[in-house]
Amino acid sequence: MPIHNNDIARIFEKIADLLEIGDANEFRVRAYRNAARTVNDQPQSVAGMREQGKDLSDLPGIGKDLAGKIGEIIDTGTLEMLEDLEKKIPAELTDLLTLPQLGPKRVATIYKELGISSLDELREAAANQELRKLKGFGKKSEEKIREELGRHTGEEVRTKLSEAQQIVEPLLSYLKQVEGVKQIDVAGSYRRRKETVGDLDILASIKSGSPVMKYFVNYEDVEEVLSQGKTKSTVRLRGGFQVDLRVVPQIAYGAALHYFTGSKEHNVAVRQIGVKKDLKINEYGIFKGKDGSEERIAGRKEEDVFEAVGLDYISPELRENHGEIEAAKNGELPKLITLEDIRGDLHAHTKETDGRSTLEEMVEAARNLGYSFLAITEHSQAVTVAKGLDPKRLRRQIEQIDKINDREHGFRIFKGIEVDILEDGSLDLPDDVLKELDLTVCSVHSKFDLSAEKQTERVIRAMDNPYFNILGHPSGRLINERRPFEIDLEKVMEAARERGCALELNAHPDRLDLTDTHCRMAKEIGVKIVISTDSHYTEELKNMRFGIDQARRGWLEADDVLNTRRTADLLKLLKRN
Repeated sequence: MPIHNNDIARIFEKIADLLEIGDANEFRVRAYRNAARTVNDQPQSVAGMREQGKDLSDLPGIGKDLAGKIGEIIDTGTLEMLEDLEKKIPAELTDLLTLPQLGPKRVATIYKELGISSLDELREAAANQELRKLKGFGKKSEEKIREELGRHTGEEVRTKLSEAQQIVEPLLSYLKQVEGVKQIDVAGSYRRRKETVGDLDILASIKSGSPVMKYFVNYEDVEEVLSQGKTKSTVRLRGGFQVDLRVVPQIAYGAALHYFTGSKEHNVAVRQIGVKKDLKINEYGIFKGKDGSEERIAGRKEEDVFEAVGLDYISPELRENHGEIEAAKNGELPKLITLEDIRGDLHAHTKETDGRSTLEEMVEAARNLGYSFLAITEHSQAVTVAKGLDPKRLRRQIEQIDKINDREHGFRIFKGIEVDILEDGSLDLPDDVLKELDLTVCSVHSKFDLSAEKQTERVIRAMDNPYFNILGHPSGRLINERRPFEIDLEKVMEAARERGCALELNAHPDRLDLTDTHCRMAKEIGVKIVISTDSHYTEELKNMRFGIDQARRGWLEADDVLNTRRTADLLKLLKRN
């Protein structure tokens, strides 16, 4: 069975969680977290790299020891170290870390003092008021834990888009090589580029006699064949991903692609327009007539569906029945932003704090992407675990950037900082050093449990500082891991517009923060967006594509996004009055 990058990353993340619960050295914990991030962000299979003879210890943050552990996972599907840890610390304890109120130290206390190792046991203890008796908890903490437990419904967690992409791309490459395959596409929420994906729908058009179904069910990652037929087969991949492959005739391929891309609500709205025009629209084509006398009039191309009902072509990312039908009818669809519109990245870290590439390496990687600029935005001093910069170290980096800029031609390194917004709304560094920078990304990294009112006031108070430029990852969420903190983003956006601040769409696939809904809200309110990767090493700069997906779902155009501007124009826009 093939081992995907996310399989390796999950094992390293679990090791990091268990080590942290066991109060291991924080640098050892961080090494495994960094390794997980490095592996997960590789654009190609790490197992494939090893097979090609590449030295995995050359990857950022992966030394000989971790490279050996990666090799063990690839060879065996597991890691002896993890098995040893799970004998000492129940693996279920990591589920408790999904609650915002529980960090590793609190989880360790709960386990040692009460013997709790599962969410169900925690729920019972909270109901019996046992948590408030523990050191470092109290009645208020217990009530918040109970509230958060109430939000856990037991629903199946969907797969992050980036992880789904790691699974989809090799499967598609495999199927495209099968004799007789003329056209093949992934539909569903994956094609609409939703931040998480459920089951996969793959459509194919083939020549008669193509063995594509046989190849599909025999794919090396298939764990179980759920059904197999001439026109549809369903498999479950290792890891639980269910995939349908449907073979459709070329004459109906466009109609089927539209139908299976969805969303259901979008499809219903399109079909209803068709009914008014005496048309029947489904996965088999576009038909004219009624009562068994229907005549196929189109359906070979996806554009046929929209043309038949008098609509402009609607990009898959917009197909949620959130106003795109009306906009297409009136010729008012947005000209969606593309990756080619981006001129640079405004949120990146280096080895100076918790990054794994040098400043020079990050600059070279940005230039290789065709960018005109890159902002270096290390953590500020409050983030001690990331070796955040104090004023002295920041000024030293400013001098280093100035020297490089003096010899660079056609490329600009922006002097920046990711400065913490403290609980009282002040910024983590003094104004006399912030004013020396080209920009600031201001972020909340602590006190996630404040009320919505206090969190909103905290952020707006920070925006009052004249050196506040961009609100970083505005809701603090981590997809499938940490819920967004409570905050009134509409009020924050209005304050940002009034003060000349921007909001970040953090493109890291674990965050994608802002959501598509909030991107559209920002557009309507009139506050500008910055799409940044929050990169900690060179390969992560390529995560920009996930931010573009999210921006397109949020109806954003190039003009809505600041880092589509030329360098000189952007610098002017970043200067507040």
